[in-house]
Amino acid sequence: QVQLVESGGGLVQAGGSLRLSCTASGRTLRGYDMGWFRQAPGKEREFVAAIRWRAGSTRYADSVKGRFTISRDNAKNTVSLQMNSLKPEDTAVYYCAASLGSYYGDLNSYDYWGQGTQVTVSS
Repeated sequence: QVQLVESGGGLVQAGGSLRLSCTASGRTLRGYDMGWFRQAPGKEREFVAAIRWRAGSTRYADSVKGRFTISRDNAKNTVSLQMNSLKPEDTAVYYCAASLGSYYGDLNSYDYWGQGTQVTVSS
């Protein structure tokens, strides 16, 4: 069992920045692909960013390319999401997820999920 806990959410003005962190317990994230998803009120959960174990390749949703950066620190067993130039439409609960066989934005390929952290961007 992998337990994931997100942190770093909060309230920020449009154009500002936040850095989200996801910390794993129960076991290391060695071999896991990691992803960030978000869900706004009344909306379906959507893909934001992912990073693979092999080669550390990354992929982003078009809506966040150039603004968000996903990274991982294997020694600390964490995954981060640096969010810059935030927009009101980025407001959502952000979830961290882990998979041993992910297909990027396919949320059904992820096996473990955190409880989420709220990000609110004001105009």
